[in-house]
Amino acid sequence: MSQISLSNLNGAAKADFVAALANVVEYSPWIAEQLADKRPFAGINQLHTALMAVIQGADPDVQLALIRAHPDLASKTRRAAGLTAESTNEQNSAGLDRLSDAEYAAFERVNNAYRAKFGFPYIVCVRRHTRDSVLRDFEVRLRNIAKTETRRAIEEIGRISALRLDQLVIADDELKVHGRLSTHVLDNQIGRPAAGIPVELVELSALGENRIIARAVTNADGRTDQPLIGGRPLPIGRYELRFSTAGYYAERNVQLTDPPFLDDIPLRFAISEPEGHYHVPLLVTPWSYSTYRGS
Repeated sequence: MSQISLSNLNGAAKADFVAALANVVEYSPWIAEQLADKRPFAGINQLHTALMAVIQGADPDVQLALIRAHPDLASKTRRAAGLTAESTNEQNSAGLDRLSDAEYAAFERVNNAYRAKFGFPYIVCVRRHTRDSVLRDFEVRLRNIAKTETRRAIEEIGRISALRLDQLVIADDELKVHGRLSTHVLDNQIGRPAAGIPVELVELSALGENRIIARAVTNADGRTDQPLIGGRPLPIGRYELRFSTAGYYAERNVQLTDPPFLDDIPLRFAISEPEGHYHVPLLVTPWSYSTYRGS
């Protein structure tokens, strides 16, 4: 997806404007066609607000057609038939292209149950979720009535389109669509940041395999050079941070037991705010450790 500046979008011919934004909402270029007549936009937030106003102002049958244009999640049949590049990338980002047999069966069950009850596909902004949280959200939303789910689907389309605009359009303002996960390690034995400690971030899964989504080594400030997750939403779910501390102390000639009392330290935590900032530090000695949610 090549980027385009908002100023160029504002000045583009209508056909070029529509072509640039045609896939911001799945298979619905009519939205871009209406947006083209509302130019100029002062910022990307105003552009997205106008986009949502077009959707929310559409007739109910048009809204339903928009919802039905979206694919089922983790559907082998729909993948074989072809997804848009945007949907493929979004589903892959949540690991929906590499599910276990148990996960595929769970998704097939809830997809079918949802379609049978509401007559349209379940829509969620998968970049804000892990596999586990999507399945939990499915189960919760299956209890709703159709009117509620129509509203929820449009809200999720809004989140999806905001992330697509964020990737596509360069503007002076920013949409609030990103979160950040960071860490640092403090050596409480000497009261200083701990440099050189390997860190892994693991996404935990109830039905499939856990997956490592980030690896880093702490720097001189005891932090990682980059956030463990940044520049995108924090997927809702359960995680584990693993810190390899025994090697750090051994290199500093700290006397350890054999084997070390603390070697690899796991910290388990959960994320529920995709656009939030989670700071999960480790305070450690050769014999103890603690953590908290910082900022």
